[in-house]
Amino acid sequence: MANALDLLATLLDDGTYRSWDTAPAGPRPDAAYSADLERARTATGLDESVITGEGTLRGHRVAVAAGEFGFLGGSIGVAAGERVTRAAERALASRLPFIVAPASGGTRMQEGTVAFVQMVKITAAVTALKNAGLPYLVYLRHPTTGGVFASWASLGHVTLAEPGALIGFLGPRVYEALEGTPFPSGVQTAENLAALGRLDAVVPADALPAYLDRVLTALSPGPETGGAGGTAAAAAGPSREAAPTADAWESVLRTRQPGRPGAAELIGAAATDVAPLRHEGGLLLALARIGGRPCVIAGQDRGPAGVNGPSLTAGALRQARRGMRLAGEFGVPFVSVIDTPGAELSRGAEEDGIAGEIAQCIAAMITLRVPTVSVLLGQGTGGGALALLPADRVIAAGHAWLAPLAPEGASAIVYKDTAHAAELAGRQRIGAPDLAAAGLVDQVVSETGALSADVAAVLRSALAVLAAEDDDARQAARLRRYRDLGL
Repeated sequence: MANALDLLATLLDDGTYRSWDTAPAGPRPDAAYSADLERARTATGLDESVITGEGTLRGHRVAVAAGEFGFLGGSIGVAAGERVTRAAERALASRLPFIVAPASGGTRMQEGTVAFVQMVKITAAVTALKNAGLPYLVYLRHPTTGGVFASWASLGHVTLAEPGALIGFLGPRVYEALEGTPFPSGVQTAENLAALGRLDAVVPADALPAYLDRVLTALSPGPETGGAGGTAAAAAGPSREAAPTADAWESVLRTRQPGRPGAAELIGAAATDVAPLRHEGGLLLALARIGGRPCVIAGQDRGPAGVNGPSLTAGALRQARRGMRLAGEFGVPFVSVIDTPGAELSRGAEEDGIAGEIAQCIAAMITLRVPTVSVLLGQGTGGGALALLPADRVIAAGHAWLAPLAPEGASAIVYKDTAHAAELAGRQRIGAPDLAAAGLVDQVVSETGALSADVAAVLRSALAVLAAEDDDARQAARLRRYRDLGL
């Protein structure tokens, strides 16, 4: 594990680091604690367990705070807590992204409860920074445990970890001392947490600048242009355009064909500076720029097989809701891509709260204050599709469809067989042209050309229009749309 200074040397552009630190001040140490502090200073060459400052990361000006585990186990006392808090406050005042790289065993026991409550102080400062729409990026190092992990180290917009890092609430040594048995191996590791979806990625220190550069570039304000293939004039408002009527059952079959473009292909055609976050349970989440505008994208992905794709899990929907929260915190548009055979139907899904996750996604979508666009790209089955539907603009591919159940399921309910699926697809008016006629879709994109490129052009145009609208008026119009639907 690199020490704090080495990490900052790796992270920041050469010669750009400037310390913000002043002499630490905290509780008056007794003789034993004074000796501990002196030994730590001699061993590390640092005056505290955290160092803070600013520099540039591939040209991006950033604030930084790095923990030093060699200094009393990276523990946080009053002086260290004040140092991190002041750094967060200064980053906020200077409108800088804040990158933190803790390596800590938690609270400094020599200072007792007053040190413990420093986690509240730091959390308050970090929350204020996040509420101002500034990126808060966390790199968990070996080890990160205790109150640090249970407070400001777990609040990142993006959370990464170094390979092999021990990360957990209770340190294994403390657990064994309290419980009399070793903590199960392999649980508190960066790799396990990433596999469980608790982290965005495990990244070696030498790859960290490139990863964070993608994130910061995706979020940087840019020219307000329509981007290649789209202008604001091309989408002056919700046109409710419909393509020539297609047979609904034919559309269902086409959306299930292997090789049909999915969310990944659309993102490739529409976006630049893509910074992937997580790909979990049938949903990919990314920061990106579309038409020069920072966005958060949540896409239901068909996967490499390109047939039906995986059903959406409760975890995937939690990630979608995280994407909505990120968009709201950063004040950037949220784009959803719908192409799913539906939400997962299983005992595990029920026990994981799949229905509640769908409900929470719908509630978040309908109340977001940022511009929102939903792209109905292929299959739109059940609650899994509805969770990401209610946006300011809804764009549909020509053969996309939306239904309460797959037609076979609807047939099973109505006729007690699946033989009437094609008939019910037509009767339920699930195809994109009928959805446009009903006011559910604003624009249907013909599938006569390159689907991903054509949808991407319409998406860029829609975002250009929405960006110019007043937030309150746009949100009120979205609520009216769904309030009056079908009347």
